[in-house]
Amino acid sequence: MHPAALAFCSSANLVYQFWIHTERIDKMPRWFEFVFNTPSHHRVHHASQGGYLDRNFGGILIVWDRLFGSFVAETVRPVYGLTKNIGTYNLLKVATHEYVSIARDLKAARDWRERAGRVFRGPGWGPAPASTATPDVASANPPAAGDVPTVASASLPADGDVSAAKNTPVGESTSA
Repeated sequence: MHPAALAFCSSANLVYQFWIHTERIDKMPRWFEFVFNTPSHHRVHHASQGGYLDRNFGGILIVWDRLFGSFVAETVRPVYGLTKNIGTYNLLKVATHEYVSIARDLKAARDWRERAGRVFRGPGWGPAPASTATPDVASANPPAAGDVPTVASASLPADGDVSAAKNTPVGESTSA
């Protein structure tokens, strides 16, 4: 490809991206919205709500998203931002926090299959929880009428000695 053609296409894309980053324009004519990326479509792209995540990637032509199934029309007002706030304005951390998170997930993965899933599956993917082979004893022996259910106390000693943990009736305080 000729460098001038590449520069022209890159410039045209940049100019087009400028106007779709506005909230001043609500909807465009239907024929235009069917083919081209519009401010409405692009607001969905930047939204952090679950149904809007990973949608509307097209820079100029939204028809590609329609063809590949990643298109979603704007139905509710988008909320912009990250799905989890990172609590910093440090530009280096903002730019790299997700890579650090991915590396942490890869290090904690149990096997290569989980590592591949963390890299190649969608955001937020996690392995299915391990199923227990033993039946749940509590559901096999329901409490008799009048029995008080118990749960393990959430307050453990600061030194980590779990031998002090005890069963406490639900609703009763563990403090003296």
